[in-house]
Amino acid sequence: MSKRESIARYNLIIKKLRKHPSTYAEIAGYLALESELQGYDFNVSQRTFQRDIQDISSLYNIDIQYDFSKKVYHILYDDQPQVNERILEAFDIFNALNMSDRLSDHIHFEKRRPQGTGNLYGLLHAIKNRLQVTFLYEKFWEENISVRHTEPYALKEFKNRWYVIANDLKDNKVKTFALDRLSGLEITRTQFEMPADFNVNERFANCFGIISPNEPEPKDIVLSFNPLQGKYIKTLPLHESQQILKDNDRELLVKLTLFVTHDLLMEILSYGDNVKVIQPANLVDEIRECYENALKQYAPQG
Repeated sequence: MSKRESIARYNLIIKKLRKHPSTYAEIAGYLALESELQGYDFNVSQRTFQRDIQDISSLYNIDIQYDFSKKVYHILYDDQPQVNERILEAFDIFNALNMSDRLSDHIHFEKRRPQGTGNLYGLLHAIKNRLQVTFLYEKFWEENISVRHTEPYALKEFKNRWYVIANDLKDNKVKTFALDRLSGLEITRTQFEMPADFNVNERFANCFGIISPNEPEPKDIVLSFNPLQGKYIKTLPLHESQQILKDNDRELLVKLTLFVTHDLLMEILSYGDNVKVIQPANLVDEIRECYENALKQYAPQG
C-alpha cells in the first residue's frame, strides 16, 4: 500500500468522524465505497485501523477514541481544526488531480495565480522561532524597492493571497506585507520577544481583508441582497459574524459586525446592483460616492 493511499485513508476517516461518531463497520463500509469511487484500496483490517488512529494522532494531533457505551468511534480532540481542514482540502484536490491521466482535457486551471508562496515555509520557521527577517519589498504606489527589517508575528490569507503581519523595525509599527511583493527573504539569527498583547485572530476578528481598522469599534453593517445573490451569500458568508435578519422571496437581509475598511468597500461594490447598503449611513454615503465617480467616467465628452 502506497503512502498516498494511507494518507488518503486517514483523511477519509477524519471526514467520516467529523460528520458523526461511527462504528467500525460504518467506517469500513465508507472506506469500501470510496475505494470504488477513487480507484484505490482503502479497505483495512481492524488492527490496521487501530494503527491508523495512532498515525492520525501523530500527524494531525487529532485524538480518536472508542466510546464503549455507544460502541462508536469519535473525535475527542482536534488541536487546530482550521489548519487541518485546509490540509484535508489540499490533499483532496491533489488526489483528484492524480486520478486523471490527461488533466488538460478535463480541468481548467485559473491562469492568474499570485506568487510568493515559496516564502511560506521560511516565514513560518521565523515566526515559530521568533527570528527577525529582512526582505525587499515593492509597493504598487512607489517606484523604489525598499529593504525591510522586521519581526514576523503571523501569516494571513485573503482572496488567495498570503500576507505576513510583521513589526517594521524602521518605525516600530505592525504592518501587513504581501508575499507576492516580497523577495530576497533572509532569516537572521537575531531573536525577538513576541508582544504579549498580540493575537492575530483578535486583531482581524472584525476585519474584512487585511487592512487594519482606524476606528475604535466595529459597526453593525446591514446589507440587502436580491434573492438570487442571497443564495450565494448564504452558502459562502461574507464574514463569520454574518447573521441573517430576513430571508424571503424579495431579499436576503444580513448583518455583519465589521470595521469599515477599503477592502470591505471593494467587496460590496463587486456585487453591483445585487446589493444595497442599509446601514451605517457613512458607508451608504461612501458607496454612493463611488458610483457617482464611476458614472463620471462614462459621461459624454463635450
